[in-house]
Amino acid sequence: MERAGSADRCGPVLVEGPVEVTLDDGTTARSDRFMVAVCTCRRSRTYPWCDTSHRPRERAKRPPEEPEERDEP
Repeated sequence: MERAGSADRCGPVLVEGPVEVTLDDGTTARSDRFMVAVCTCRRSRTYPWCDTSHRPRERAKRPPEEPEERDEP
């Protein structure tokens, strides 16, 4: 198992797998992948694995609204 060095709280720590992570409650999460992104921000829905929740989200821009056609007499 690899040990991670210092971590940036704004992104994941990439670790060569397989990886076992012991969580605060004592349970163990395991991944057999060859490279694992471990979450450091705790926003991930798949914690302890990163799901990119740390990334800022941009709202989709709406296209400009076309003016309504008026019936002029």
